[in-house]
Amino acid sequence: MSIRWNDQLSQQLDEHWQRQLRPRLSGLTDDEYFWEPVSPAWSVRPRGTGTAPVQSGSGDWTIDFAFPEPEPAPVTTIAWRLGHIVVGVLGARNASHFDGPTTDYESFAYAGSAEEALAQLDAGYATWLDGVRSLGEAGLERPCGPAEGPFADWPMAALVLHINRELLHHGAEIALLRDLYANR
Repeated sequence: MSIRWNDQLSQQLDEHWQRQLRPRLSGLTDDEYFWEPVSPAWSVRPRGTGTAPVQSGSGDWTIDFAFPEPEPAPVTTIAWRLGHIVVGVLGARNASHFDGPTTDYESFAYAGSAEEALAQLDAGYATWLDGVRSLGEAGLERPCGPAEGPFADWPMAALVLHINRELLHHGAEIALLRDLYANR
C-alpha cells in the first residue's frame, strides 16, 4: 500500500482544526481575548500602552515582545497567542511559501477585537491549508529554502509537521486560557 503523505499531513491538521481548535474558539469575547491571568502579561494593546521592551505593529494595536525573550518568558494573553499564530506561525510561512502577503511582527496590523483576530486566523489558516494541499507529494520533498534559515535544506514536510505542532500547541494554550477565564 502506498501512503499519500500530503493527504495525511493536511488531514491531520484539518481534522484538528474542524473538530477541536476552531470550535473551541467559537464565541470568544473581547474580555477573554484581552484577559490577563497574571500581571504583567504580554498582550496586544492600543499603541503606546505596551508593557514590554518592544511593541511591534503597524496599526492602532501592537504586540508585546522582547529580544532576547526574558527567562522565564511572560505569561501571554489569548490576544498575544492569536497574534503569534496569525503572524509568526501562519502569516510569515504563507508569505514565504504560498504567495501570501508579506507578514512580519513589525508591519502587521494586529486585531483590536476577538472577532477581527478570528477573521485573521481563519484567513491565514485557509491560505496555509490550501498551500500545503497544493504541494503534492513532490512538493513535500523539496527543501524549505532560505526563508527557514538554518532549516533551509530540510524538506517541506518537516515544516508542515512543525506548523501542525505549533497550531496544536498554541491552540491548547488558548483553550486552557479560556477554561481559566470561565472558572476565575
